[in-house]
Amino acid sequence: MHSETISPIMSDALVILGAAGIVIPVFARFRITPVIGFILVGLLVGPFGLGRMVYDYEWLTWITISDPERLDPFAEFGIVLLLFSIGLELSFNRLWNMRKLVFGLGALELIITATLIGSFLSMLGQYWTGALGLGLALALSSTALVLPMAGTQSPVGRAALSMLLFEDIAIVPIIFMLGALAPYAQSDGVDNLIDTIWMGLVVVIGMMIVGRYALPRLFAQAARTKSPEVFLAASLLVVIGASLATGVVGLSPIVGALVAGLLIAETEYHAEVEGIMEPFKGLALGIFLITVGMGIDLATIWQNLGMITMAVVGVLVLKAVVTAVLLRLMGARRSTATETGILMASPSETTLIVLAAATDALLIQPGTAQFWQIVTAIGLTVTPLLAMLGRHLGRQVEPIAEIDDTGVDTDQPPVIIIGCGRVGRLVAQMLTAHGKPYVAIDSNTDLIEACKREGYNAVFGNAARVDALDKLGVERTPAVILTMDEPVLAQRITKKLRAAYPDLPIIARARDTIHAAELYRAGASTAVPETLESSLQLSEAVLVDLGVAVGPVIASIHAKRDEFRERIMEGGALEEKPKLRTSTADAA
Repeated sequence: MHSETISPIMSDALVILGAAGIVIPVFARFRITPVIGFILVGLLVGPFGLGRMVYDYEWLTWITISDPERLDPFAEFGIVLLLFSIGLELSFNRLWNMRKLVFGLGALELIITATLIGSFLSMLGQYWTGALGLGLALALSSTALVLPMAGTQSPVGRAALSMLLFEDIAIVPIIFMLGALAPYAQSDGVDNLIDTIWMGLVVVIGMMIVGRYALPRLFAQAARTKSPEVFLAASLLVVIGASLATGVVGLSPIVGALVAGLLIAETEYHAEVEGIMEPFKGLALGIFLITVGMGIDLATIWQNLGMITMAVVGVLVLKAVVTAVLLRLMGARRSTATETGILMASPSETTLIVLAAATDALLIQPGTAQFWQIVTAIGLTVTPLLAMLGRHLGRQVEPIAEIDDTGVDTDQPPVIIIGCGRVGRLVAQMLTAHGKPYVAIDSNTDLIEACKREGYNAVFGNAARVDALDKLGVERTPAVILTMDEPVLAQRITKKLRAAYPDLPIIARARDTIHAAELYRAGASTAVPETLESSLQLSEAVLVDLGVAVGPVIASIHAKRDEFRERIMEGGALEEKPKLRTSTADAA
């Protein structure tokens, strides 16, 4: 078949799907993030790799991508879906509680880092407007890579999230400012920025008002059809519509995607939406990473190896130090500050956008932009390595309870308690009273230290990672008890555990009977709804006070609990009226 008869879209799809089918399983086998794999695929099949040989070897058309710009819409969609999924894990209450971190820590980190980088480049001879544009571009960090690695629940994840949220918000004014600094800039640049801000606020507020009433009804109708296709269509309609709405008024589409995720997180359908969108998010993000790899020209890197190496190391070290120092000044632990600083050190996918805006505004030369694009691509490539280095150094500067050191008798496997808060500690007390060994795991270092001071057997770790529970001996444990007040996270962990260990007893704390039913569907052996238990305890207290014998009261309570459990497992919600629930991060 001649190359001119080959559809470019079909050949690109073949490369992308082939990369996903090969890279993800191979790297997962060795427990390496597929991020590196996708970037290496882009490097291999892009215009600076095998793509440059297409004219000599026509058959390479089938396994290369000669025009990376064709993938740009799909890469942008991957970032949109990522921000949408982040919104699903947050809530408006949590964002409000984080406002000081977002506009305090986030603003300071961006301003100080950009000022230092810009000042240094200005001393090297770069004109001040171009130095400012480069400083702002390189000060940004990668939302697409950092948050999937750090999560949003751990101290590192929360610190990173606050800075990344501010950076995402700041993208629009940064681009407008660069346009205003252009030699040919018109005086209406500020007016355009003001118009974008007020129209953007109107759109976001309108989305919040309409979404609170329309989204529950939309997804309720989709759910009634019992058709996954309809539910998927509704989800895509919401995220694309919200992104277009903010894009039309000049805001970034990722702002609309984030707001859409936050709105859906307030409904009872957030878990289903998150699950049904996960494959699309992963594939679209993989396309973005492939485009990053395509921007790496090994020949250019080799010719300028010394300068590029110094630039990469300089940017990484400066950003890591600034971020770590700011976190320490704001009271973060040394381990958290160290790990977060190193993780946030690399540039961002939006760095490429700001570099393009600075080039279009004639603030920097195309050759300078290409140099820093290569630095950015290398920085994105090494981000997974930075994450591993950050975790290692974080434990070195401030050792905390290690997962390998559980302090329990290996001859008698311990019960694993996930969560070391109020409920987790109470469960630990009851297990101790009856001579049952346990180990509690939590990703909050402050909680771990408080528990250990009080004599609890607690270790640090992220229970959302199966390998963390593997180190605790989950394959031998008599039971796993989930005590955290984070509904989505509890369902996710329950589903993972049930898939990996079909016979493992899983006892989970539930907010209410609706959440309990979701946990049962995820695979929980027993789900204990707090609202139901409080009603049963009140009933027991009043019956005893009225003179009914304790024995019959306890027997009737147990019978009623069993009856309710059967009804919940069958999908019933008892007499409780469904209500909007907050997302997984409310208790964080």
